[in-house]
Amino acid sequence: MTIEQQLDAWIDAHFDEEVRFLQELVRVPTDTPPGNNAPHAERTAELLAGMGLIAEKHAVPQAEVEAAGLQTITNLIVRRPYGAGKTIALNAHGDVVPPGEGWTHDPYGGEIVDGKIYGRATAVSKCDIASFTFAIRALESLNAKLAGSVELHVTYDEEYGGEVGPDWLLKKGLTQPDLMIAAGFSYQVVVAHNGCLQLEVTVHGDMAHAAIPDSGTDALQGATHILNALYALNADYLKVTSNVEGITHPYLNVGQIAGGTNTNVIPGKVVLKIDRRMIPEEDPAEVEASLRRTIEQAAASFQPPRGGKQLKVDVRRILLARAMKPLAGNQPLVQAIQKHGKAVFGETIPAVGTPLYTDVRLYVERGIPGVIYGAGPRTVRESNAKRADEHLQLEDLRRATQVIARSLFDLLQPA
Repeated sequence: MTIEQQLDAWIDAHFDEEVRFLQELVRVPTDTPPGNNAPHAERTAELLAGMGLIAEKHAVPQAEVEAAGLQTITNLIVRRPYGAGKTIALNAHGDVVPPGEGWTHDPYGGEIVDGKIYGRATAVSKCDIASFTFAIRALESLNAKLAGSVELHVTYDEEYGGEVGPDWLLKKGLTQPDLMIAAGFSYQVVVAHNGCLQLEVTVHGDMAHAAIPDSGTDALQGATHILNALYALNADYLKVTSNVEGITHPYLNVGQIAGGTNTNVIPGKVVLKIDRRMIPEEDPAEVEASLRRTIEQAAASFQPPRGGKQLKVDVRRILLARAMKPLAGNQPLVQAIQKHGKAVFGETIPAVGTPLYTDVRLYVERGIPGVIYGAGPRTVRESNAKRADEHLQLEDLRRATQVIARSLFDLLQPA
């Protein structure tokens, strides 16, 4: 048998165990918000220890966790040294968005139906905790001479930007890999991604009785005026195109609106949360300054009732995730994954950008070449990631594990 056949055979023989491992990961909720994710880290470490993989537990101080808007975080590092050489990090995040409505399967059940596993994070990205773990175990089953080491990083704040996840581990000097592969969501090798700026806009009017609306300044009407100005920007963004394949243009969404006191009261305050996706070519500082100008100008142009108070607007940045730009040193990763992806999946695996943003950028910003690759379908939409009935084809999990195991073997060969 070839090395590739040996790796594939080990993964096939242990695949039922891998699926059970993923089911256990799905059954411990990690909804973020609220972000009480330490219990999942404890359970993951326990499961890993049962396979002989000892995880270091790095609990983030409570004050830092709460400052990031979360409740508890313990990040995990599993170190597997094989000899002198490069260190390859495999990073997957355990935190997920809340399940929301519309599910026909238990979002924490890990239910298997017709060759698919259902549940929140089955596709993004608890599946990659499983694929990375079993790829490492398959690699070690060879008892081959290897050069370098592998680290498994399981972190818990990708949904909030990664500042108390990978960023915290890197700042503390707890890891300094030479290369990294991060949890993915499709067959593609992703080498670049969009940035993201999120702003909280608080619109202050003047609360009044609904029977005499002209005695106040309606913050909701003011917010609507600002929203119209913001949404109009999307027409301009269509004219700004990226040179990165897979990434098109910038765009803006308003994902959350809250305000008002009661049905019979003119709203005195409304809060908007804005999500602005930035292509790699954009300057985040210029993007933020432009958005703030649009908001300020719209607020100034709003006409309150005669004698009413002028709108007052506060703008607060809640997230800045810079775009991931490809580093030249990522080629060994790209080549290995494309080679084995084509062999395992029977199709060419493209290297592209994605309009999403991830915490991979935190490694790349420090000069660590990285790519995104993991278990998943051809597109995010196919998996219902971040939607009701998120799921993963079990065969995709199997094949992604094989691709990662094969690629690690190639990357860890003695020079």
